[in-house]
Amino acid sequence: MSQRTERRGIHVDQSDLLCKKGCGYYGNAAWQGLCSKCWREEYQRVRQKQIQDDWALAEKLQREEDAAYASSHGAQPQPQGQSSAPHPGHASLGPFSKFEEKKTNEKTRKVTTVKKFFSPSSRTPPKKETQEGKTPSPSISRHSSFETDQVSKEFVDFLKNLQRPGREIHKQCRAFIVNMSSKKDLSAEELSECVQDFYQNMADRLMSHYKGSSESVEQVMDQVEKYIMTRLYKGVFCPETSDDERKDLVTQNRIRALHWVTIQMLCVSMDEEIPEVSENVVKAITDVIEMDSKRVPRDKLACITRCSKHIFSAIRITKNEPASADDFLPALIYIVLKANPPRLQSNIQYITRFCNPSRLMTGEDGYYFTNLCCATAFIEKLDAQSLNLSPEEFERYMSGQASPRLHSSEGDWALAGSAPDATATATTNPVLVQLNQNLELLSGLISKQERVTEAAQSLQADLLSWPQSVEREVHGVLEKYPLEIAPRIVSAIDANNVDNDNLPPPLTPQVFAG
Repeated sequence: MSQRTERRGIHVDQSDLLCKKGCGYYGNAAWQGLCSKCWREEYQRVRQKQIQDDWALAEKLQREEDAAYASSHGAQPQPQGQSSAPHPGHASLGPFSKFEEKKTNEKTRKVTTVKKFFSPSSRTPPKKETQEGKTPSPSISRHSSFETDQVSKEFVDFLKNLQRPGREIHKQCRAFIVNMSSKKDLSAEELSECVQDFYQNMADRLMSHYKGSSESVEQVMDQVEKYIMTRLYKGVFCPETSDDERKDLVTQNRIRALHWVTIQMLCVSMDEEIPEVSENVVKAITDVIEMDSKRVPRDKLACITRCSKHIFSAIRITKNEPASADDFLPALIYIVLKANPPRLQSNIQYITRFCNPSRLMTGEDGYYFTNLCCATAFIEKLDAQSLNLSPEEFERYMSGQASPRLHSSEGDWALAGSAPDATATATTNPVLVQLNQNLELLSGLISKQERVTEAAQSLQADLLSWPQSVEREVHGVLEKYPLEIAPRIVSAIDANNVDNDNLPPPLTPQVFAG
């Protein structure tokens, strides 16, 4: 390690941040490197194919069930062409409902889910089922939070300026929220698809109304996103149908295990000894942690953007020149490791699923968010080679057997290897060295405390004996030099003036006896 003079930093080509299909927009690891537009097209294609396969499987299982049902009642099974003819499209829903009640295997449940999602009955559930289901979502209940009420009021005030289109937008948004409240059993991807479809339809209608004014459309869509996602937040953030919570715990434990990673290992161009740099680092950590307290995807993106700008400022102050993209990603990884943001994976997935896609595809918000996804993926896959360590060193650090240590003279990091005996270990392991130094410091403090205690006791004894010694000295002086008071003799005021007779009158004083 001491011979290692050149260390490669963390580098990500900017082309790797773009969509893999070459459309020019920013990609996302959650979308397999695609942008939101290409991902939706790919998702819909795969989903349509899956639906067709599920329907084919459903019809096959239905024919087998009809044949088994007919043979069990002593009837002759119908030919294949006749059995499949009476069930085109949705006409097969009745027999299939009977079939799904009998089957409990995995494939049948999968088909049931698809049919339930695409059948008209899933969009308009019976009143009885709605009443007997789970309690209404907190986002649409009468006892909504103050924040929800405030956002609703602001949304209504904003739509008042639009007059007639505003009333139509408010009506559609409320209908969409009520419709989403009945789809609690959908997967996270299906919930995202519903929201993104609503965004797309709303944007298309606004574009036709404003005749291509993208700025006005974006302004209205920001308010729509804020209103809808504030109301739906509790139902769609980290839903029970996803594994977001498990991913959060894995990422959190991973970051905790990497607490030993230093700023030098990541080749971060920031000097935290500079007060301004340290202040920007603290602000960046605060912003990325604050992301979890926001409800609207746009507000979460704003926290990421502020965090990133503080990182760029810290790098610029350290280097005395503008920061580059190669400097930014390692610094962002370092900030994430220091902050260990709560529910990081859930927040990333929430932004990915429910943010207005135009924000993630272009602009600084999309760029910074893509880098955060890259930083999170790097932390998950971080290994010895990423930090220029040997596998043995990396394992010792991860297990806690050793810890990196900074050399102030060389400015590089050294290893804390294991030693055969306790003495050698204490001298090489920085944790044990620090422990020994603390013990020596405590011993010195104890000695100083004992000396201070002895001096205080001596001072206390001197203070107690001092009044007595002073009193003895006073009595000795009085005995040696007793106080004698001479009698007072009263005489005339001018009795001692011998020259009074020589003064001419009327200056001759008159003598008065006291």
